[in-house]
Amino acid sequence: MSFWRAYYHLVWATHNREPYISAELETRLYGYLIRKASELDCVVYAINGVADHVHLLVAIPPKHAVSDVVKSLKGASSHDISAQGFALQWQRGYGVLTCGEKQLSIAQTYIEAQKQHHKEANVIKMLEYCTDVDEGPTMAGKHVGNGAAIVRDDAAFYDHVGPSPF
Repeated sequence: MSFWRAYYHLVWATHNREPYISAELETRLYGYLIRKASELDCVVYAINGVADHVHLLVAIPPKHAVSDVVKSLKGASSHDISAQGFALQWQRGYGVLTCGEKQLSIAQTYIEAQKQHHKEANVIKMLEYCTDVDEGPTMAGKHVGNGAAIVRDDAAFYDHVGPSPF
């Protein structure tokens, strides 16, 4: 057994951002995603979204690649929900951000307030973003002095109005 603490904020959208996720479907979908994540030895700390996308705060064991977990969650949920007679199709790609244990409660609060954030148009764009294009940091491999590679995201992401997302 390995020691690990690997927390991810995942987001993915419905195909063409169609509003497939109704209140009735949401209950079934979220329950299914939690069960499927558990089968993959993942722990779901928060799950929520709106009609056209879903957010999960999840711990993924290092024996699984994040991309494989997302692929499994998206594929299995689409298949299961469609088999129940609901229309649900996911668009390609997803968004993923990491956070540490100290940021878990902040990320959890952000995800749990999804409907309110969208109703009030008070979302943090970086935390709502998903794409099928691999958009990693813009300064990959850049080093400062003898230190490790720096994060390539602009500091502006952290300079938003309101409490820090992480």
